[in-house]
Amino acid sequence: MKVAIVSTGIANIASVQAAFKRLNVDSFLTADADEVRHAGHVMLPGVGAFGPGMAKLREHGLDEALQERAANDMPLMAICLGLQLLGVSSEETPGVIGLKIHSSSAHRFSEDVRVPHFGWNEVVPDEGMRFIQRGFAYFANSFRLTEAPEGWKVGWTQYDGRFPAAIERGNVLACQFHPELSGEWGLELMRRWTSC
Repeated sequence: MKVAIVSTGIANIASVQAAFKRLNVDSFLTADADEVRHAGHVMLPGVGAFGPGMAKLREHGLDEALQERAANDMPLMAICLGLQLLGVSSEETPGVIGLKIHSSSAHRFSEDVRVPHFGWNEVVPDEGMRFIQRGFAYFANSFRLTEAPEGWKVGWTQYDGRFPAAIERGNVLACQFHPELSGEWGLELMRRWTSC
């Protein structure tokens, strides 16, 4: 089994690839929409800004390929900015529409807390989640969803109030945190997803 990692040009791919290697899972980078459509498993990583991220996906037709995967419940995992790109929009880049795979939008943390949000926070899953288990994850983000998207199960965390740390529906998993940087807990999460 191989995982296709979507090459957006704005992500820290090395740590993701290293995590898959530790799991003895082969991975490869691609910006080819047909490969993204047909791969067994696809990961959408993300470090960077919402607008450039969506522009890169649309430039290669990757937006439609990712939407088709989610609609067909094919294994898809998104991390950090990837989770936000799956949504409707982000305050980071007003006017840019996301993939609309889930119904929520990203909002900046308030001025009451340190931004970006760096560090470890506990993730507490809704009952019956398939991939997310209770544990501590590493976050590095300035924006986050503020509400649970309709029809998704949610793992929650606390920073500037409660917000979705991860969402899952069927074979689609999206994490605001970085599982590849979250120690053994994060690796086990990735292992569960690669086994679906």
